[in-house]
Amino acid sequence: MIRFEQVSVRYEGAARPTLSGVDLDVPEGELVLVVGPSGVGKSTLLGAVSGLVPHFTGGVLSGRVTVGGRDTRTHKPRELADLVGTVGQDPLAHFVTDTVEDELAYGMESLGLAPDVMRRRVEETLDLLGLAEFRDRPITTLSGGQRQRVAIGSVLTPHPRVLVLDEPTSALDPAAAEDVLAVLQRLVHDLGTTVLMAEHRLERVVQYADQVLLLPSPGAAPVLGPPADVMAHSPVRPPVVDLGRLAGWDPLPLSVRDARRRAAGLRERLAGVEPPARAIPVGVRVPPLAAREPARPGLFARLLGRRAEEPLAPPAADGPVVRAEGLGVRRGRIEALRGVNLTVAPGEAVALMGRNGAGKSTLLTTLVGMTVPTSGSVLVGGLRPSSTAPRAMVRRVGLVPQEPRDLLYADTVAAECAAADVDAGAAGGSCRALVHELLPGVPDDVHPRDLSEGQRLALALALVLTARPPLLLLDEPTRGLDYAAKARLVGVLRRLAAEGHAIVLATHDVELASDMAHRVVILADGEVVADGPAEEVVVSSPAFAPQTAKILAPQRWLTVAQVRDALGGCA
Repeated sequence: MIRFEQVSVRYEGAARPTLSGVDLDVPEGELVLVVGPSGVGKSTLLGAVSGLVPHFTGGVLSGRVTVGGRDTRTHKPRELADLVGTVGQDPLAHFVTDTVEDELAYGMESLGLAPDVMRRRVEETLDLLGLAEFRDRPITTLSGGQRQRVAIGSVLTPHPRVLVLDEPTSALDPAAAEDVLAVLQRLVHDLGTTVLMAEHRLERVVQYADQVLLLPSPGAAPVLGPPADVMAHSPVRPPVVDLGRLAGWDPLPLSVRDARRRAAGLRERLAGVEPPARAIPVGVRVPPLAAREPARPGLFARLLGRRAEEPLAPPAADGPVVRAEGLGVRRGRIEALRGVNLTVAPGEAVALMGRNGAGKSTLLTTLVGMTVPTSGSVLVGGLRPSSTAPRAMVRRVGLVPQEPRDLLYADTVAAECAAADVDAGAAGGSCRALVHELLPGVPDDVHPRDLSEGQRLALALALVLTARPPLLLLDEPTRGLDYAAKARLVGVLRRLAAEGHAIVLATHDVELASDMAHRVVILADGEVVADGPAEEVVVSSPAFAPQTAKILAPQRWLTVAQVRDALGGCA
């Protein structure tokens, strides 16, 4: 169905090809998972299938890509629309209409399908993806995960023979991700649809793949093979594979079910060993503002689009960094938050979890003053965010939103970093050092829009972290990050927490929450339904438990690193 013949892609100004010597066949009716480190060329490979590369992105494509016999060099994306459905990393860039139902119908209208066919397929897709209750909703009012489901649905309705999906589950809660993957499996098994999917959260998808296509490094020849064989030497791999390699299991398990069948011996070795508790740092405080250089209202003021000239007020010396009591937010008929009580202490890392639309992002924007509460109260560093000028709030709280491009304005990575250093009153090169630590190899002279989603996120994180705010808010901070980049991020965040910075992250990444958070707060329909130590909350929840916890239950191990350390102590 898809044929690559010695395909290479080089972008203007690049020192080396993004793809080089790709030669492979993807049969009809298979789900092929594309894996590899961030920035290795996965999105470029997918774009070559849909025709976006090079017709839309530019660059030089040599070799030949054919899809269903059509050469993508001579067929532009619109001439492949009846054959290939594409969902990129950014759902917002995908939408053409205003409401959910119209968006689902748009692709079929473009292809001239009959009205009765369109109506039937829209209804089927609404049910398949759990979107029926949102059919009349404006897309702009949906959460990031809900938008991602709409984007996927809009390419399903025309019934393409090939689906090209770039990070399709990155913004979805665990249950929604399972629903989407079940739909994709049905298309593959029952209709013979060919699915080419790039995904970093391999713990969700690797067990469903027929083949895995590994891109080991930029420009290196890809490796295509059975999932277990490729995972055995892949630099990126899910926790279940890491645990299997640690335990010496052969063949390597790809699912929790397979691993549990082999885990009896491992559980016996760990019997009587208590997993380490994750203690909140005690007695640490962020250095007072007076000890730092004066900051300009840079990133945060850009995000809010406001200015203020009020003098800075001193932060609260003691007590929690965040205190919310009875917090409520209403948007029209929608009650986004209801009676939320939340405190966050200095040095504490809190993970906000819950299904898409539960209110996680709304809570974060309320903590920075972008959303005004309709009831209750909230204090951040002793100030009320919605009534405090950005110039004062920027010194106390930093937000990395779901869309990192909201923070990126300059023409190069170097210019963004230089501006961040000035805005934060930091030494020159501070931001650039953080970018290198989070994601090595990002060039100085590249435009932020030319970075991969994971690279843009790493840059946005570095811009905010440069100011070292007492409170750091992260909204889906691991979208587009591979496991190595995620581990580097966890290292940076742990260091900040140890220094007394409070961290609140909204995430669907159960592995991140288990690895990083002291506490987990679960929201449902705008209300807090669980709030407690991470090892208690996630282990007791089938939806939010990490793979290691599921495999080794009833023992309370959360990460492979914990197991590795324990086995070393048992030896």
